[in-house]
Amino acid sequence: MSLHVAAITFDCSNALTLAGFWSAAVGRPVDDQGEMAASEYFARIPGEGSDPTMMFIQVPEEKIAKNRVHLDMNASDRTAEVERLVGLGATVIHEKQEYGIEWTTLADPDGNEFCVATH
Repeated sequence: MSLHVAAITFDCSNALTLAGFWSAAVGRPVDDQGEMAASEYFARIPGEGSDPTMMFIQVPEEKIAKNRVHLDMNASDRTAEVERLVGLGATVIHEKQEYGIEWTTLADPDGNEFCVATH
């Protein structure tokens, strides 16, 4: 198959701020070189290994509804990882357990939902 995920793109109020949160969350640096250098309007975290690039684009409208697509993250210690993410600026929305999986749904500083589970 020739189709693969190249990037995950986030609409946000400040690209540099949100990229900083996700940079700390995933442990990869924000690109600050050349034409793709980070600003409040556009920022990116280059892909690494099988992880896609993460892009952040400033948009004028605010987020008003639940994401139709979201990230599901895996952590070996979900409780510790959720505490770390909250310390970085995430907000816990709820905790769930279904289909033999436990996960926590959080929102990043711009309100984008994502989940942390232990699979």
